[in-house]
Amino acid sequence: MSQTISTPTGLLSVVPTPIGNLEDITLRALRVLRTCDVVAAEDTRRTRQLLAHYEIHKALFAYHAYNVERATPRLLAALREGQRVALVTDAGMPGISDPGAALVRQAREDGAAVEVLPGPSAFVVAAVASGLRCDHLLFDGFLPAKDQAARKRLQELAGRNETLIFYEAPHRLAESLARMAAVLGPRPAVLCRELTKVHEEIRPGTLESLAAQIAQQPVRGECVVVVAGADALHDANVRETQEEEELDPQQVAEELSRLTGEGLSRNAALRTLAQRHHTTRNTLYSLLLQATEK
Repeated sequence: MSQTISTPTGLLSVVPTPIGNLEDITLRALRVLRTCDVVAAEDTRRTRQLLAHYEIHKALFAYHAYNVERATPRLLAALREGQRVALVTDAGMPGISDPGAALVRQAREDGAAVEVLPGPSAFVVAAVASGLRCDHLLFDGFLPAKDQAARKRLQELAGRNETLIFYEAPHRLAESLARMAAVLGPRPAVLCRELTKVHEEIRPGTLESLAAQIAQQPVRGECVVVVAGADALHDANVRETQEEEELDPQQVAEELSRLTGEGLSRNAALRTLAQRHHTTRNTLYSLLLQATEK
């Protein structure tokens, strides 16, 4: 009687990890990390801290954008040998803005089993926290680093009605917000920073006001920018026209005087008034001019 010899097939488990608060990990994720043969990590230092927190001792294998060409064959070889590989990123869901998606595709093509665990993702948390519409979202990750390429991409997105979501590095944030304001217009936007961490910040405003704030006072930490779609810009323009008719120029002048008297600079006071009345600084300038003419 002949025997069928089966070739061992490994298992690639895509494991989301907390984006900040270490309590945001599932029981299933902990089980997979405890029972796998190796953990492929984008940043082995951060993953080592996470594993140590839960008293998990596993071999770590560096897998990131800079070694993907030589690391992928080694992981595929481990899967062919029947090993269980857990794939993790710095934080959140692997495969988003990292090389994880390519490994998933190649593992499947190679015959390995693949499972994806549900869990934390910064852009989903930011979208909900923003208070902007979440029924239609367009996540665009990091914009190109070069100005011309970034503006071209923003122009491609300018007509979309979906809520737009971007990741951005803190040292590029002010420049990126200013570029968004120039291309996308004075849309409502929300800056989400250090989500789930001790210094979490959800800062609403417009692209213009947020750009001015960050230029004046830079921030640190992981940043997500959530921007209202093109239809919100249309609604804002309609509202601006209506409020320009409704706002009393003298009242605006008095509010500006009061704010500057409290120590705010003229620009900061105008930003505050623009947010308070859901309008733009151009509208306020027009009203102040009317007040001085009376």
